[in-house]
Amino acid sequence: MKRLRRPTHLAVLSALLIWTLPQSSYADTPSMLALTKTSVFSDAKGLPPSTSSNIATTQLNTELPNFNYGSKEIDLWERVRAGYAIPDLDNKLVNNQLTWYSTRTDYILRTVQRGSRYLYHVVEELEKRGMPTELALLPFIESAFNPQAISTTKATGMWQFMAATGKDFNLKQNMFKDDRRGVLDSTDAALNYLERLHGMFGDWQLTLAAYNWGEGSVQRAIKKQQALGLPIDFDSMSPLMPPETRNYLPKLQAVKNIIAHPEQFNIALPKLENQPYFVSVDKTRDIDVRVAAQLAELSLDEFNALNPQFNRPVITGNSNTKILLPTDNAALFKENLSKWQGPLSSWSTMSVQKTEKVENLASRLGVKPDLLRDVNLIPAKMLVKAGSTILVPKSDKTADNDIAPELADKAQLVIEKAVTTRQISYKVGKRDNLNSIAKRYQVSVADLRTWNNLKHDSVSNGQTLHLQVPVTNKNNRTTVASHSKTPAHAAPSRALVAHVKTPKKRHG
Repeated sequence: MKRLRRPTHLAVLSALLIWTLPQSSYADTPSMLALTKTSVFSDAKGLPPSTSSNIATTQLNTELPNFNYGSKEIDLWERVRAGYAIPDLDNKLVNNQLTWYSTRTDYILRTVQRGSRYLYHVVEELEKRGMPTELALLPFIESAFNPQAISTTKATGMWQFMAATGKDFNLKQNMFKDDRRGVLDSTDAALNYLERLHGMFGDWQLTLAAYNWGEGSVQRAIKKQQALGLPIDFDSMSPLMPPETRNYLPKLQAVKNIIAHPEQFNIALPKLENQPYFVSVDKTRDIDVRVAAQLAELSLDEFNALNPQFNRPVITGNSNTKILLPTDNAALFKENLSKWQGPLSSWSTMSVQKTEKVENLASRLGVKPDLLRDVNLIPAKMLVKAGSTILVPKSDKTADNDIAPELADKAQLVIEKAVTTRQISYKVGKRDNLNSIAKRYQVSVADLRTWNNLKHDSVSNGQTLHLQVPVTNKNNRTTVASHSKTPAHAAPSRALVAHVKTPKKRHG
């Protein structure tokens, strides 16, 4: 959110090849799509008025449904138009946004096609709550309907939740999944948040301003207007808002106008069938993403587009974990699952007991270091901290057990840059001992003994010791790679997607 902080068919490859990544991120943990895709694109025609260029996203490059253009039949668009309920805004900013959008037909259609998977579900949920249906167009502004979208402030998903706000709305974020990307959970959370804001302000235009700017900011602006005896509607308060928020509602109004009368802008919207695109299927055992896609007879791209919340190549969890599949493919999934003879999951976990290099861990496990780095999103020259949980391939000697749900919920991967050291010599003084020397140079007594082949802890006055002293590096910081799913996930260095809003500072 902002302040919620807020191709084609791939052949089914072996688990080891599927998860070989050319990119990595250790601030956030990538989504399944980011793990299986490397191509990104930018819309070529630039950003709309007032949209800054600091939004980074991963773009879905998946096969899109075939659409019937120019149909006169009533479809999902008619439901959306029939439920418009937010008062229209008509000013210069709206006209500017209309000009931007209406001259970029390819962008409009590409975003609509991407959103076609999700729009029916969003409209259904809005109607159940009696909320204005133009809110279904809000992801158009937030993320261009890209559930992998990540802003530079790490707002994530179709509705752009920041990590803290996501937790406020019970969106689970851990090493294995990030519900800010999940279609069902993030939509429910976003509508809950919008309902709460509307309860505070009683005005949908101010609700949207608060969704973008934060409720605290809108409340302060209202108090300032009231103190001056001025109106407190969106238009009147607009000068008090930052440019992003000032243009936020105009953007939505522009898209709303185009959807209402596409013919006026020479745009032929694709017909969207007024029926669910997907259904949910219960998952009772751990299952590899590649296996789930294979059983559903879907490409990995399409599977990930419907299930973008999963961060790793294995889907963990209990019977409450669901996967989304197109209706016909759900039936295929169940049929193929009943006949499946092979293992469902090829991954397990290991707890790291001491901070060490990936190469050392890989050597003990008998696997290639690159495999561990790729599947756990560990960049080169990074150490895995003690207490971390890493994903490892199951072996013939490993019991075919599922990853415990409680472990999946709490698992964290903490990494840090390997420390560069230099060797120095130290002459022991009269009052020195190993403890005082170790403390002075920020090393361990055990290391001092190892470096100097000492068999006990005593040292003599005048004795020369050799030490490996850390070289100070201000950029050497520890990073937690857990829920932070950039990838994203979707890593911080993603291609810019045109007309995705600038990051906001979610409520406050």
